[in-house]
Amino acid sequence: MSDRKKIRRALISVYDKSRLEEIGKALNAAGIQIVSTGSTAKTLAEAGVKVTEVSTVTGFPEIMGGRVKTLHPIIHSGILADQNNPEHVSAIKDLGIEAFDLVIINLYPFAETIASGASFEESIEQIDIGGPAMLRGAAKNHGSVGVICKTDQYDQLIAAISTGGFTAQERLRLALEVFRTTAEYDLTIANWVGRNQNSILPDWFGRIFKQENILRYGENPHQAAAIYSSGPVGIVDSKQLHGKEMSFNNYTDADAAWRAAFDHTEPCVAIIKHANPCGIAIGKDIATAYSKAHQCDPVSAFGGVVAANRIVTTEMAQALSEIFTEVLIAPGYESGALEILCQKPSIRIVQCEVATLNSIEMRSVSGGILLQELDEINAEGDSPSSWKLVAGPQVSSETFKDLEFAWRAVRAVKSNAILLAKDGASVGVGMGQVNRVDSAELAVKRAGNRAAGSVASSDAFFPFADGLQILIAAGISAVVSPGGSVRDEEVIAAAEQAGISLYFTGTRHFSHA
Repeated sequence: MSDRKKIRRALISVYDKSRLEEIGKALNAAGIQIVSTGSTAKTLAEAGVKVTEVSTVTGFPEIMGGRVKTLHPIIHSGILADQNNPEHVSAIKDLGIEAFDLVIINLYPFAETIASGASFEESIEQIDIGGPAMLRGAAKNHGSVGVICKTDQYDQLIAAISTGGFTAQERLRLALEVFRTTAEYDLTIANWVGRNQNSILPDWFGRIFKQENILRYGENPHQAAAIYSSGPVGIVDSKQLHGKEMSFNNYTDADAAWRAAFDHTEPCVAIIKHANPCGIAIGKDIATAYSKAHQCDPVSAFGGVVAANRIVTTEMAQALSEIFTEVLIAPGYESGALEILCQKPSIRIVQCEVATLNSIEMRSVSGGILLQELDEINAEGDSPSSWKLVAGPQVSSETFKDLEFAWRAVRAVKSNAILLAKDGASVGVGMGQVNRVDSAELAVKRAGNRAAGSVASSDAFFPFADGLQILIAAGISAVVSPGGSVRDEEVIAAAEQAGISLYFTGTRHFSHA
């Protein structure tokens, strides 16, 4: 026996009137009585749909420009009456109130309004009150009421009308969608009002994450994992053009590579392995940048994740196709490049719009999260014109360009971070070590004979001169560092004695996660 519940009476109040005429006529054809509010009722009536105005049912007119129209006991009693509860049925019958079996509501477009740059007053007017109240009432009473809150549910509604109504399970799923929709709506309002309190970091905040895909597993095969979207545009919303599905680790590395590549305005390629760069380079074109990035550490680049901040050309694709690469992510691809790359079954090819980074960054800790402003290359100390030369002679314009590149590139390296660069390309990277000496040694070792004549960047100050002395011994010509150590004078003296140039930025770019 079917558990479908017959629809006899419907309440409709929608801001988005897409397909409203179609829905109204489908309800009329099924003999379902329609009760509706002002503009919705007018639209239905003009389309020839038989409809009763809410004010006719309540005996109370819409007032205050429509702010008050459905906030009435007769409406909410009809929504909330449990039709399986004799006491409820008796109560509304005694008062001459009819129950609703269907509620169709969509809300004022608050998120779209604030995104448009509307004034505070205009945005306040787009906070829906009656809509969420009716939706939540209908969702609570889903045992008796089917509730529609989105236009993309209309096909499901039409199917239910033709088959005798919604099943209990369908009504439950519709109710769940309502609670999620109203939660997101209220959260958007609360966050927006909070942002208007002149605080960079709010004292209360929330964010909605929507599952986009179940992943095969997490960092390890025994860990379940999924990817969720919170907006704005980012790699979660990217389009995969070729290859196996992205894994958890693919996404984390792709995100790191994407951000590293877009730290630079020139054509840039970043090659990432385990969230750390094994090569970053800029070039006159994207193919040149890729070649230079790959030369930094060809061994580690094997099986890496590559990001380009320009459209991938056929020339770059040809070079990359000769190296095993897990993921390639870029804003676009030449048709010839795709033809070459798609011959490699193992590579995941991803196209991503230029991401809009969230200004606030979240990191999970036990019992909560940490919030911080995003570390971007836009602080005062990131401008080379503000750097302070504290040791050695002023360097040439070519060397200064390499220092600027090295400073931008080291942001992508996990601390403790040392990056050696020459001709707009990393030549050695020391990352994630527990002291700066080890990072310096690792960068020099990876650079080999390319260390001589290169420049170096350090993501934080040198606490002692020992780390700098390792770079000096390798033949580094100039160094850029935040400075700020209590032993800065010792570090400066070591640079002076060696005759190398040392610049302090006054800004650091630690990255621990």
